[in-house]
Amino acid sequence: MPTASTLVAAALSGLLSTGSGGGAELVLRLHDPALVESSGLAVSGRHDGVLWTNPDGGEVAQVMAVDGSGDTVATVMLDGIDPYDPEALAPGPDGRSLWLGDLGDNLEERPDVSVFRFTEPRRLGDRTVPARWFRFTYPDGPHDAEALLVNPSTGRLLVATKALGGAGLYRAPARLVAEDEGTNRLERVADVPSLVTDGAFLPDGRFVLRSYTTAYVYDRPGHQVASAPLPRQPQGETVADDSLDSPGSLLVGSEGEDSAVYRVPVPGDAADPSTSAARSSGDSASEERRSGDSASEERGSGRQAEDEAWWRASRVARAVVAVVALVGIVAVLRRRRR
Repeated sequence: MPTASTLVAAALSGLLSTGSGGGAELVLRLHDPALVESSGLAVSGRHDGVLWTNPDGGEVAQVMAVDGSGDTVATVMLDGIDPYDPEALAPGPDGRSLWLGDLGDNLEERPDVSVFRFTEPRRLGDRTVPARWFRFTYPDGPHDAEALLVNPSTGRLLVATKALGGAGLYRAPARLVAEDEGTNRLERVADVPSLVTDGAFLPDGRFVLRSYTTAYVYDRPGHQVASAPLPRQPQGETVADDSLDSPGSLLVGSEGEDSAVYRVPVPGDAADPSTSAARSSGDSASEERRSGDSASEERGSGRQAEDEAWWRASRVARAVVAVVALVGIVAVLRRRRR
C-alpha cells in the first residue's frame, strides 16, 4: 500500500512544473523502500561509485550506502543516538567522515538541534558505528532546517534554515564542543532564499543551496553569483557535490518511491546551458557583472515564487491525502461493525 508521502509526491508531480533542469542526466533511482523520504546526500570519499543518503525522521539515526544501480549495499546505524528529525548529510573535509544533521523542527519548538559526526566504514555492510554528538542553538529562537554544509578547507559548519520568509544562513563556531561538554551557539551571517531543502560546498570554496525548484551558487555568505532551475522532481530534497566523479557537477535527488538522482552542471559554470551568452561578448567585466547580478536577482525572485507555490500546493495535497486516509479508516470501521 502506498505511504502518505508517496501519495503526496504523486499528487504534486502533476500540480506544478519545477523547472526544466537543462543538461540533467539521470544517474540512478533509489529502490530501497526505506529511502522513500531520502533527505540527505553525499558522495562517498572511500568507496568509488557509492552515494550515502539518509531517510527523513525515524527512531534510529542511520544512513544507507547506494551503488550505481540504486541498490542499498550497506545500512550504517549510529550507536546510542535517538534522533528527532535527521534532515541533512554532508561529507567532512578529511574525505572519510560524514556529518548527519538532525535539524528538522516543523513546529519550531526545539531548544537545540544536533549534528552527529562519524567515519565511513572501510568495508561496506550493515553495521553500527560510534558517532560524536554536537548540540547547537540559534541566537534568535528555534528554526526548521534541512541544509547542513561542511567547509572542505576549514571544516566549519553552516546551517541554512527553511522558511517562507526570513530564512537565514547560520555559522557554527570554529571550534566545537561535544554534547557532553556543552552546546555550540550558531551565528546568523546572511539571508537565504525561501524553502531551502539542502546545501553543499564546492571544492573551490563556493557553496550551493537548493530549494524545491532551483540551485543557487554563492561565493561567500550573502553573495549569490548564479542560479539555475533543477529537474522536475516530486519533492526536490537533496544536493551533493559530484566533483570526485564529474568535476563541475552536482547530484540532486528527491523524496518519493523509486526517486531519481540526477547529475546537473554547477550553475554559472562553463558546462551550464543557462550561463549567459554575455560571458563571451565584448562588454567589460564590470558591465557583465552588473547585468548578471540584476538578471540573477530577477530570476531568483521568480523561482522563489515557484517554490512558495509548490509549498502551498504540497500543503493542500497533504490535507487531501489525510482526508482520504480518514475516510478509508471510517469505512473500514463501519464494515467491521456489520
